[in-house]
Amino acid sequence: MISTKRRTVLKAGTAALAAPYFSKAFAKSDVIRIASIYDESGILSNSGRPMAEMLNMAVEDINKQGGLLGKQLELIRFDTQSSNQLYGQYAIEAATKHRVSAVFGAMTSASREVIRPLLRRYNTLYFYSTQYEGGVCDRNTFCVGTTPGQKAIKIDPYVLEKFGKKIYVVAADYNLGHIISKWHRRLFEQHGGSIAGVEFFPLEQTDFGASIKKIQAAQPDAVMADLVGTKHVGFFRQWAASGMSGRVGLASTIFGTGDEQLLTNPREHNGILTSACYFPEIEIPGNDAFVKRAADHLSGQQAALNELPMMAYYAPMLWAEGVKLAGTVERMPVIEALETGLSYEGPGGKITVDGKSHHVSHDIYIAEARDHGFKILETYRDLLPSDTSAVCDLEKNPNETRQFVIDS
Repeated sequence: MISTKRRTVLKAGTAALAAPYFSKAFAKSDVIRIASIYDESGILSNSGRPMAEMLNMAVEDINKQGGLLGKQLELIRFDTQSSNQLYGQYAIEAATKHRVSAVFGAMTSASREVIRPLLRRYNTLYFYSTQYEGGVCDRNTFCVGTTPGQKAIKIDPYVLEKFGKKIYVVAADYNLGHIISKWHRRLFEQHGGSIAGVEFFPLEQTDFGASIKKIQAAQPDAVMADLVGTKHVGFFRQWAASGMSGRVGLASTIFGTGDEQLLTNPREHNGILTSACYFPEIEIPGNDAFVKRAADHLSGQQAALNELPMMAYYAPMLWAEGVKLAGTVERMPVIEALETGLSYEGPGGKITVDGKSHHVSHDIYIAEARDHGFKILETYRDLLPSDTSAVCDLEKNPNETRQFVIDS
């Protein structure tokens, strides 16, 4: 397996003018190339680096098992430095210069929407493994991450039952934050709760003092804090410093996916509720050994295995199952194989493709942060991507390429 990192901007015109490459070119190669396009540095690197490393680990595991179709996988790694411009340039390079069979990557909805249409244009299969707001409907894309219809729908009623009916929402100021806040409003009100306030913060925000004062004045029973990235960790530190820990409940659908439980101390995070499709603490045969092996790949980084890197590992494994069933890396036969309802069962449980929406079912857990780890409180098995499958039907409309806005 060969792994390369790119941190430089492509020279103007080199990739943009290249024509699409078709899959017959792969037949002459002694390797099968795939690409990793993640924020290995930059504002989202606390999540991007572990995802890239776990994708690399998946490639190594596949190669140790003999590769695919008698060939080894070659992983081409790109570091976007949290730049959407680089996302676009690297997606084109991966599809044209390197002629990859599939691309795995993107962190935010914005970066995904930069590369998704490009990869469709260049007939390159795309896997998106990050938790997001739902609604992507594109036959060339498979979304392996969780959606609000799998997470918010379970944790929101739990928060009301545990803490009380009056909720204040703070969230990241981009698609995920805005759409999931609308989910919270609908779900809390549906279950007898009310919204005391809603605030959004840019990813660069570091000072949350004014917001915490607003929350104190509103006197909610709990705060739903769907914050993202290294800068937003400051909210949890400042929350504890203000004396609010233990006085008002704190919950999130995102906490832990950026290893916030490692970047804060127990006084700052103990008791925070969160939800995910994977925690290292879940009791599944083989999970403990996998966690230890993953730690070797993540060594030197302050990073734990969580939902995002685990799904970054699962995505190429799921793709590999499609390749095996199709007997080729040709794009359309692999898509058709995955659409049969193909599953992959790994150390974090089983995911199954919903052929109608190209999303997957997940086991969902509610957990409480405790001493740099998590205590599992509730488990919900095999939750379907009900939000996206309600609006996306690629069986009836295979040429659909839009993202539906699902907020009610």
